[in-house]
Amino acid sequence: MAEATESPASIQQLRQVRLDKLTELREAGLDPFRNRFHPDHTSAEALAAYREEAEPGKGVPAEQPRVAVAGRIVAFRVMGKASFLKLLDRDGRIQCYLRREEIGEEEYRRFRKQDLGDFAGVEGRLFRTKTGEITVAAERVVLLGKSLLPLPEKWHGLADEEQRHRQRYLDLIVNEDSRRRFFLRSEVIREIRQFLWERSFTEVETPVLQSVSGGAAARPFTTHMHALGTDFALRIALELHLKRLLVGGMDRVYELGRVFRNEGLSRRHNPEFTMLELYEAYSDYRGMMELVRSLLQRVAERVLGTTSIERADGTVLELGGEWAERRYRDLIVEHTGEPDWFALPSAAKIEKARALGIEVDAEREDFEISNQVFEKRIEPTLVQPTFVTHLPKELIPLAKTAPDDPESAEVFELCINGQEIAPAYTEQNDPLVQREAFARQAGEEIQRIDEDFLEALEHGMPPAGGMGIGIDRLVLLLTGAAHIRDTILFPPVRPLVPAGETETEKEKGADGPTP
Repeated sequence: MAEATESPASIQQLRQVRLDKLTELREAGLDPFRNRFHPDHTSAEALAAYREEAEPGKGVPAEQPRVAVAGRIVAFRVMGKASFLKLLDRDGRIQCYLRREEIGEEEYRRFRKQDLGDFAGVEGRLFRTKTGEITVAAERVVLLGKSLLPLPEKWHGLADEEQRHRQRYLDLIVNEDSRRRFFLRSEVIREIRQFLWERSFTEVETPVLQSVSGGAAARPFTTHMHALGTDFALRIALELHLKRLLVGGMDRVYELGRVFRNEGLSRRHNPEFTMLELYEAYSDYRGMMELVRSLLQRVAERVLGTTSIERADGTVLELGGEWAERRYRDLIVEHTGEPDWFALPSAAKIEKARALGIEVDAEREDFEISNQVFEKRIEPTLVQPTFVTHLPKELIPLAKTAPDDPESAEVFELCINGQEIAPAYTEQNDPLVQREAFARQAGEEIQRIDEDFLEALEHGMPPAGGMGIGIDRLVLLLTGAAHIRDTILFPPVRPLVPAGETETEKEKGADGPTP
């Protein structure tokens, strides 16, 4: 019953064979798509239910429990009057043993016509085979859902990345790593919620469609709402609405929500992603340091069982204990070897950056030149958890200026494994200073000033610390996935072009094909 990788024509032939089996089953009065079956164990629960001995140490065989399991048939071995199959469910695989004498001649004959990919339910007692595998000795087998298309060939699976993202359901069936990663992602989100609940944070929801898309410097997706006769943008951040809630007296708030930025695709960037943003009144960026360290250590311990994460190259990322803290300016000076870097004119900075192999646009602002050095040369070297503090205030218009350094803001970027995981600020709560910062940013034609937010600030906002974590990047870090799209169940993919049609330049998009 194994099926190798086939051409499209062969797949259609296999489909027809399965359709013929479907017709045969229906003509025999059987329903190949049952309404219900009630498994009482998952595969893992059934394996755990096996009893080694009735009297431990005396070698007395135990009476094994009867279980009902269900899942997709992913392996088949027929041996005349007996057969083995393996069912795949949410927890993994379990082997089932079917004997003609046990389930009956007619049922066994029908069973042998099932295919890889079909869903089946099996009831029976557990036993251990001669090879040591815990197995269900089937007393009843039920076809629950007929598969009309073959699964990808076992050993090659889905080698094509585009197909894995486009047909994630097949990826989950044949790739154990993918299935484990997405269950782990759910556990990560559960632990984040539990941690914040224990610290008295309130989970809220804020608008996805916004008339003014603010809180970050990014190009939004836009749409038109016919009911109101106006244009809206999909949010690029959660910040401004969450801080309105601080004004309203909700002192600890967070949201786990989808955010949309109409920008490029890369190994670490996706236009649609999940963000955790939280704000705590009467805290600051130092309070956020303690919070994010405690949060990530808790998530790693609960989900992975360890705070040590081994990378593919053998390097161990250690999330436990205290984390390093470095000032942004000190890192720039160290890596450029230029003690007077921040006193240099922009032209000299560009020249030195290019000597380091960093191509910098001559039209960049002075602070952006330094930040290009940080992002391209320094950030990739920060493998162990490191708080990079006191970034230039021009980069963070929503943060307060550092009292001990008027050129920088009270912020940190948490970098782990060579990428930013979590930025955090001491939030700006002076409405007049915030208006000035917005005015400078609006001059860059990135976004309009959010007058409603400024009006909210004028009603008074308590001092606060705020932080964001990209959930997709966090899962990337914890699982060692190769690409951020491997942490998103359904990443954006280019629509397939129907046979006979030609993809136009407009369909390809201004940025060219998806990398």
